Amino acid sequence: MLKRAHLRHFLAIVETGGITAAARRLNLSQPTLSAGLAELERLVGAPLVTRDRKQIRLTAAGTRLLAHARTIEREFRLAETPAQDLAPLAAPLRLGVLASLPGPALASLAQALHGVRPLVLVEGGDADLRRRLGEGQLDAILTLLHGAPHDGVVVEEGYAMLLPQDHPLAGRTMLSALDLAGDVMVARRSCEILAETSRFFTAQGVRPHFLLRSANEERCMALVRAGLAVTTGPLCLAGNGVVAVPLAGYDFRRRIGLVGGGQALEPALVDAWTRLAERWSQPALSTPG
Repeated sequence: MLKRAHLRHFLAIVETGGITAAARRLNLSQPTLSAGLAELERLVGAPLVTRDRKQIRLTAAGTRLLAHARTIEREFRLAETPAQDLAPLAAPLRLGVLASLPGPALASLAQALHGVRPLVLVEGGDADLRRRLGEGQLDAILTLLHGAPHDGVVVEEGYAMLLPQDHPLAGRTMLSALDLAGDVMVARRSCEILAETSRFFTAQGVRPHFLLRSANEERCMALVRAGLAVTTGPLCLAGNGVVAVPLAGYDFRRRIGLVGGGQALEPALVDAWTRLAERWSQPALSTPG
């Protein structure tokens, strides 16, 4: 039967890099520790370490076991902690976030809440987030506001063509769809106006070649930043090597705000969102903090 001692011995071997050092740490004889390791390998059913020039190296089975062993040992130590020394655990704040929000914005929110309350971020489209909020799966969502009155802080921004900073058209003050007829594009599947964008270019007679169609915002923007494609998107995605240029007739806008599930919003979340909204369109948004 697998025992805690087996895992502690295994962890000591990994952390010290050898059986001799591990035996010294555990105040055991080397043969005793070696026998314990052999017994653990028999229980697991696979070798856990190999010896290479007197160094201990983990096998694939050892690598898998290591993660479990650390978790189990951590839980054991927590269970052994006197109850009076344990701080009350706050329930995590379950925040739904629109998939098209920029990564630095989410990092800024998470950083502001760090140490205040545990946070769980759940990304999705507007309809999915609202469904989860209504079903009680989320405490609040940061999503689109559909023209309804809203008392909290709201960010409103437009959409534009997003070009690499060294693109020949990056210095223009306005573009037409035909200007981009020869450009390779990426389709941001997380974009909330993807269907409208497709109809816009089709109506203009522009049917571009798509290098990538992906819901992974960072991957899409990395291709734009590298000069391999262009795309459309909200203005907050510009910066860090990407330039936003207005597109004639492409007059879409979006409003973003916090929506609660019928209860008062977490004050720390409201404060973090307020501070983020104040610098949404400023260069500081490109870095968390």
